[in-house]
Amino acid sequence: MPRIQDAKILIIATNGFEQSELEVPRDELAKAGAEVHVASTDGKAIRGWKGSDWSDTVNVDTALNKVSAMDYDALVLPGGLINPDILRRDKDAITLIKGFFDQGKVIAAICHAPWLLAEADVLRGLEATSYPSLRTDIANAGAKVVDQSAVADRGIVTSRNPDDLPDFVAKIIEEIEEGTHYRVAA
Repeated sequence: MPRIQDAKILIIATNGFEQSELEVPRDELAKAGAEVHVASTDGKAIRGWKGSDWSDTVNVDTALNKVSAMDYDALVLPGGLINPDILRRDKDAITLIKGFFDQGKVIAAICHAPWLLAEADVLRGLEATSYPSLRTDIANAGAKVVDQSAVADRGIVTSRNPDDLPDFVAKIIEEIEEGTHYRVAA
């Protein structure tokens, strides 16, 4: 069984990510001992969103087209309204998500980020949650929608909003430590 201290985790985001949904998992997973990298679409720093306005800039480690699912144990997808809407139209982001899925690796999406899972067509037959306004989209993607703070089904972790971050991070750690999750590709 892998330990969180040995895990290598990738977070992908672009401008408009929900500030806490990137920073809390990044910081808490690193505090637990994982090596955490942040990738953006172009490898440049990205700016978050908090409340009703732009927030802080976050430095990134690399560009999306320079990373591979082979190099990581888990993928974290922060929400926010803007960030996942841009990323679900990015071919590299969707290909990367499918790569993590096909390799049985943990994928964690919070708030609006399950849009990316729907776009990658990896929700079919899974139990999942999301921000309330996405639940019809998630159901239409084939998921059984539930209203819980954090849901894990075959290594896919979903969560509703920033209030759920402690449960979301705990569930990511739990799923990483379970190891590879065997699933049938959608």
